[in-house]
Amino acid sequence: MTDTSAITVDVISDVMCPWCYIGKRRLEAALAAVPDLKVEVRWHPFQLDATLPKAGKDRQQYLSDKFGGMERASAFYQQIEAAGEEEGIPFAFDKITLSPNTLDSHRLILWSRADDLQDEVVERLFKAYFVDGEDLTRPETLVAIAEDAGMQSDLVEQLLETDSDLDKTEKQIGQAQEMGVTGVPCFIIDGRFAVAGAEKAETLAAALRHAEETKTSETA
Repeated sequence: MTDTSAITVDVISDVMCPWCYIGKRRLEAALAAVPDLKVEVRWHPFQLDATLPKAGKDRQQYLSDKFGGMERASAFYQQIEAAGEEEGIPFAFDKITLSPNTLDSHRLILWSRADDLQDEVVERLFKAYFVDGEDLTRPETLVAIAEDAGMQSDLVEQLLETDSDLDKTEKQIGQAQEMGVTGVPCFIIDGRFAVAGAEKAETLAAALRHAEETKTSETA
């Protein structure tokens, strides 16, 4: 249930997007900078590559195909590692062996919202993939993440064996694309302002403050 007095931050993100992990850290810093504001964060799905098979694709092959060779891919990811260090994220790209299809991860995030555990689940998914190099296409990986976050892991295990909420997840991804979202993370603040990309914490904090000020004036 959404608190109508809170400013909503709808984060459109993909679990296999390193900039989304960085964006999460920057959002956390922004929230810490505006402790007087009541903010509700909600996570929504996006797929950077919907063509990935359900079982995923060899990481080296995927990056080579995407960047036209591993040398270019390595240069690209060095920049991300540097940005991650600034935010306290120890990216371990060398541990990742598989580029996953993230639909099941997104289903898990969707289910976690009912328990108000989205932040915990999103955090664990990012860490599992980018720090620990775990395979997010394996149901047992997702079940373990659910259990660690405080969800009913036996129920999650049963749901993952079905197509439950698969259509809903794909529909939400389509809605984001229809809104014009082509890259993630994308932060939609109070349903009125969009901040595209992993902007600095100061920028996000300023956007939150602006949303609060304009919200107050509109309802005054």
